[in-house]
Amino acid sequence: MSGVRVLVGTKKGAFILTSDGKREKWQVSGPHFAGWEIYHVKGSPVDTNRIYASQTSGWFGQIIQRSDDGGKTWHQPGTPAGEPRTTPEGMPMGESNKFVYDTASAPLTTHQFYDGTQHPWEFKRVWHLEPSLSDPDAVYAGVEDAALFQTTDGGKSWHELPGLRGHGTGPMWQPGAGGMCLHTILIDPKNPKRIFIAISAAGAFRSDDGGKTWKPINQGLRSEYIPDPTAEIGHCVHRIALHPDRPDVLFMQKHWDVMRSDNAGDQWHEVSGNLPSDFGFVIDLHAHEPETVYVIPIKSDSEHYPPEGKLRVYRSRSGGNEWEALTKGLPQKDCYVNVLRDAMAVDALDQCGIYFGTTGGQVYCSPDGGDNWAPIVRDLPAVLSVEVQTLK
Repeated sequence: MSGVRVLVGTKKGAFILTSDGKREKWQVSGPHFAGWEIYHVKGSPVDTNRIYASQTSGWFGQIIQRSDDGGKTWHQPGTPAGEPRTTPEGMPMGESNKFVYDTASAPLTTHQFYDGTQHPWEFKRVWHLEPSLSDPDAVYAGVEDAALFQTTDGGKSWHELPGLRGHGTGPMWQPGAGGMCLHTILIDPKNPKRIFIAISAAGAFRSDDGGKTWKPINQGLRSEYIPDPTAEIGHCVHRIALHPDRPDVLFMQKHWDVMRSDNAGDQWHEVSGNLPSDFGFVIDLHAHEPETVYVIPIKSDSEHYPPEGKLRVYRSRSGGNEWEALTKGLPQKDCYVNVLRDAMAVDALDQCGIYFGTTGGQVYCSPDGGDNWAPIVRDLPAVLSVEVQTLK
């Protein structure tokens, strides 16, 4: 029987949750890299044994970890397996020196900060890892400060795709509340040269030539809190999603508003409809139903918890506007967790499973497209990311 492997990044390590196709009983492995912030863990879609993890620490920097056996063992690419570089104190050293901004090709030395002053570009952490759809050694990385990097040798070396940061709007990009992070990377499965990314708080961008050049795709977005509410850049996009069968149709959870584009981001329109709040972080699509969309409303940008203390996933089967609350198995009182932007995923089993993690350490699973929910685990550290691999 097919199974699933759920990859969970948390504030204090990574966890791997495995089950068969029924998704009723789970095995929990971890914490891997205990005590470290694991911003993202994601597996290759062409080799389920290959997994990449972003390991970061304010003290010891940024490390990329790789597993070639489904998460049983890990090593830092570029070092002998099992022999990570260490500090004199015995702690692994960050590999941030391998992520170097390409100032020769993208000579933007500063970006704008909250107060309008210019700040130098810094490398702080890797927010998101997006493995290639065809090559397990090729991976994109979205980093803070906002830039896009790529490896083609399994993580041993990384180079910036400077066309993004070199876009003419680059000096005007500003950080969101969580930092100036490139947090979303989507690869068009029908055209690998087309890539979508999102930056908080610059907006969404698209490349049609494999990352050499980029264009902002923010027409139709409106943000009341910036000087020009309809500006080309400056919008705080929280997440974008697409269905592999229809990569021209994009869905977005913005700082406020759930949005949809039917032309690869050239124009957006709002589909928040009857949601109790159109603020939130996650958005995802059913594996087999391109018009079925999932979001988790959060009360506001200052109160990061579910409206009325009720944890509800909302599903639209019509591509937006009409939403139904999915509550069976989820706490409906006194629940004040948050669900962060990379903390929802779907599997590709015949009966599609939906997963999400919370800042309270719970990871929930619905094996039937959202109708029924149950916690896989309850007491992990705050969940930063959730990804899932469908195993044959």
